[in-house]
Amino acid sequence: MPMSIAVPSPKGRRPASRTPTRSSDRAAPQGSPIGNVWWLPPALTAGLFLISLTTRVQANAIVARSFWLTIGALLVWQAILSIPRRARIRDLSVVLAPPRPQHYIQAMCHISVYAYWGWYWPPVYGYAWLLVAQIVFAYAFDMLLSWSRRGSYVLGFGPFPIIFSTNLFLWFRDDWFYLQFILVAVGFLGKEFVRWHREGRLVHIFNPSGFSLSLFSVALIATGTTHLTWGPEIASTLSLAPHIYLFLFGIGLVVMYFFSVTLVASSAAATLFGLSALYRSLTGVPYFLDSEIPSAVFLGLHLLVTDPSTSPRSPLGRLFFGILYGLGVFGLYSLLGALGAPTFYDKLMCVPLLNLSVPLIDRAVAAVGKPSILQTLRLEGPLGKGNLAHMGAWAVFFALMTAAGRTDGRHVGDSVPFWQQACADSRTNACRRLVQVERSYCDDNSGWACNELGAYYAEGRIVPGDRTIALGLFARGCELRFQAACVNLLDTSDVSHAPPRVVDLRLLVREGGRNLIEMSEQDLYARACAHGWTHACGKTQASN
Repeated sequence: MPMSIAVPSPKGRRPASRTPTRSSDRAAPQGSPIGNVWWLPPALTAGLFLISLTTRVQANAIVARSFWLTIGALLVWQAILSIPRRARIRDLSVVLAPPRPQHYIQAMCHISVYAYWGWYWPPVYGYAWLLVAQIVFAYAFDMLLSWSRRGSYVLGFGPFPIIFSTNLFLWFRDDWFYLQFILVAVGFLGKEFVRWHREGRLVHIFNPSGFSLSLFSVALIATGTTHLTWGPEIASTLSLAPHIYLFLFGIGLVVMYFFSVTLVASSAAATLFGLSALYRSLTGVPYFLDSEIPSAVFLGLHLLVTDPSTSPRSPLGRLFFGILYGLGVFGLYSLLGALGAPTFYDKLMCVPLLNLSVPLIDRAVAAVGKPSILQTLRLEGPLGKGNLAHMGAWAVFFALMTAAGRTDGRHVGDSVPFWQQACADSRTNACRRLVQVERSYCDDNSGWACNELGAYYAEGRIVPGDRTIALGLFARGCELRFQAACVNLLDTSDVSHAPPRVVDLRLLVREGGRNLIEMSEQDLYARACAHGWTHACGKTQASN
């Protein structure tokens, strides 16, 4: 039978047993035993089969096959457990655990994010059946895994926050959806096998969703296969929901109140705000592209890294934990950008390393002792003590950042003319960011942006000259009926430029939100003028 990875406790105590997978090494499950539970895995598998018959699944043959392969694997596993030489499935047990707030409250917070985000990005609602399927699979997989290891399973709401948290950051596209089931399975395998002794108990080391997300992030980066996922779209579309920072702040307060994780989220946010402000003061450009903290990172520091089971126990330890998360995200953003990898992985990759650092943080906190300043700041003592004070301080800090325009609202990085001028002034990374911004708008069907990108490649400015790429971008701009791009497609010797049209401005000044289709031209030109488009300022005056 496979073994868990048992790590000595931070204080160097030896495990009580050399076989850490035995039930004696774990805390006795609390709850009521349920009899005659052999039918649960088959029922869950049948539920997965019924979901496979929905229109959403049947619309793509690969998704349907992914379901059927998964169902087949679960049935084989159940058959193996029924072999007479092993424990019969009828002899296996389930303990109905009392509902844990850590599970159902976080799950409700996750659902609220899906509901709000999906209202403004419809693919979220279209993904609902696939999300339900992963929950059903998680229960079946976790139950069979526990029965294979111990002969018993604790039934509760645990799989819900794991599935919801995982899918808030990474989905595989339909043609590769079978990898989504593997992603979920890896999270539960890490929870079951990778454990250590902590405070006299054998507990999992890693945040399950953070563990699987980080492993898959490394694999996707190493193989250059991010395009198999919806990861970039997930990271960028959160901002389509208006006042997303305020919404996530409110959701975060719920988690902070019930689980005393205020110091984790707030210290991570304060670290990122501070480092971003320092970078901007030194270079004249924002560190992150169009925000002080990307909305997906803000989500991560509230609903990913704040797992109370895999973070330090003391308030001071959680403060350090949050600071390290902020430093990790800040550093990974630059590292990934320098490697040419998608930067949205920054919030995912450092979580397991932080989980591993928990014993070191606990020892460091113990070494600090109890100086009076910790008592003054309410950073010494049991969790929960002073949490309301910490929440109040975080609310004041967030209000100040909002008033300074560092959360919701227009950001200097939203302005293409800002990046054009910064590039002309040779500011740090400004030209690379300009190309990144205009490529994003070209992908969103801005003919002007495609023409400008084509000009860079045709003239060898900002990027190495490449006539093939230039012609492809001009062709794309011409298809979008941008006249200058059509002219350039015929003759690249003298590149033509033109200001953005109204249809382009509806994309270029949307400030990370939805396309401004319904905005009047007068208001659109006024907004464009505020973004630095000088040709729009003249049209605003003329319309008045």
